[in-house]
Amino acid sequence: MSIRIVFLGTAGFAVPALERLIDSDYELAAIYTQPDRPAGRGRHDRPSPVKEAALRHGLLVRQPLRLSTPEETEALTALKPDVIVTVAYGQILHQRVLDVPPRGVVNIHPSLLPRYRGAAPIAGAILAGEKETGVTIMLLALALDEGPILSQRRVPIDPHDTTGALTAHLAGPGAELLMETLPGYLDGSIQPQGQDPTLATYVPMVQKEDGLIDWRLSAVDIWRRVRAFDPWPTAYTHLDGELLQIREAWPVTAESSEMPGTIVPLPDASKEQIPPEAGFAVQTGDGLLAVLRVQKAGRRAMAARDFLRGERGLPGKRLESRSAP
Repeated sequence: MSIRIVFLGTAGFAVPALERLIDSDYELAAIYTQPDRPAGRGRHDRPSPVKEAALRHGLLVRQPLRLSTPEETEALTALKPDVIVTVAYGQILHQRVLDVPPRGVVNIHPSLLPRYRGAAPIAGAILAGEKETGVTIMLLALALDEGPILSQRRVPIDPHDTTGALTAHLAGPGAELLMETLPGYLDGSIQPQGQDPTLATYVPMVQKEDGLIDWRLSAVDIWRRVRAFDPWPTAYTHLDGELLQIREAWPVTAESSEMPGTIVPLPDASKEQIPPEAGFAVQTGDGLLAVLRVQKAGRRAMAARDFLRGERGLPGKRLESRSAP
């Protein structure tokens, strides 16, 4: 008997899973994704990556503003899905939606649950200095990310990984694990396992102000924030009253006698593993932060060494920690 699946997804992270389902023997009854949103300089409506992928394959696409209304739930029920698969959909599903498919709602979550439940699990793992993260195939429950686990796969975190890079890196393993797990779950050979609530951690949604750099923190802490808040909201500070984004950096153990936030020359490269694109360093609350790439408001990102050549009197200036306009 053919298994009917309704797929819910929006972000690019969901596309590999959708494509694997398209290539499978499962029957895709419909693809649900978020409504088109204004994007780019012209602020024109742009379809989601999932919608673009679905239309390339001639699949039925639905874009309700809210899936959990009684009318939309009734339309979803009429599709008679055996199971719903959701990946980075972007809407909280009410119980009436979770009750529609007899085999429940299967989700790919980009962390090793029960750690890093919530809206920003990848950024949370980077901020905490984790050496590995992973993907979890789970059944959705009404409580946030508390549903039973079907399977997990561990993935190492590279010291240069940003949230954007790690998100892209996890999408493939997540799609592969989904396709390995679905048959066993549907035939009963894989049984859902409850999470241990005593091990749970939560990560809230990232806010714009989270990117503001507090130079009193250690170089390692700021380095993690630079990576965790890329591509959004980016780690930012102010130079001569103007917004300056720190797009890439590297922590070093050397110190200076300056106050936190002060721009100083790079320490001896023979004693520190400083990448060659570094241009200058900033004194932090503990150690120096070698700055590799920066971006001024309205400009393109550039290597810090090139930025240094174009800015007179940069060493000795102090970067400010204040809110962005």
